Amino acid sequence: MGNDLVMLSAIQHYTFCPRQCALIHIDHIWSDNALTAAGNILHEKADSGAPENRPGIRIERGVAVSSELYGLVGKLDVLEYHSDTGELVPVEYKKGKPKKDLSDKVQLCAQALCLEEMTGKEVRNGAFWYWGTRRRLEVAIDGKLRQTTINTAIAIRKLLDEGITPPAQYGAKCKSCSLLDLCSPNIASSRVDSYVQSLYGGNL
Repeated sequence: MGNDLVMLSAIQHYTFCPRQCALIHIDHIWSDNALTAAGNILHEKADSGAPENRPGIRIERGVAVSSELYGLVGKLDVLEYHSDTGELVPVEYKKGKPKKDLSDKVQLCAQALCLEEMTGKEVRNGAFWYWGTRRRLEVAIDGKLRQTTINTAIAIRKLLDEGITPPAQYGAKCKSCSLLDLCSPNIASSRVDSYVQSLYGGNL
């Protein structure tokens, strides 16, 4: 899948919007908004804590992981080792609430794939801690989620190898994107529409 490893965050970016992924990982454009800034602070706190032992669970923070097979590299907010079962559970901290799309879940699954390659152990479950709900959400790393994540990793590698940023497609989710002003999807989309109309004279 190429020699360069892709940050785990690219999995979430691509699932949210392929153009956002390209702007960040091809064009190296990034801009924080209030949501991403708060999320960065939350991740810094999660990553900086010392390891700790709880009954039956060893907790490690800021664990570096990678996968040569899928071309991924990154860091886990939290890794739980359950001593009674030997189970490894990656835990991702998120600022808001659970998303309706799969963007968070594929990122978590990608972490699990990295762990499996590094340790040789199957990772059957992961979890989120959502600050917006103050609740933990358990996620099964099942076959369907795995295949979606693998397909996404392959699509990202293809996107990066081609080096072409997809055109803008304005939608409701654009309002929450930190790159809204830099991407200008409403302007770009209207220009594309105008160009197509000029070619075909409105006979579409």
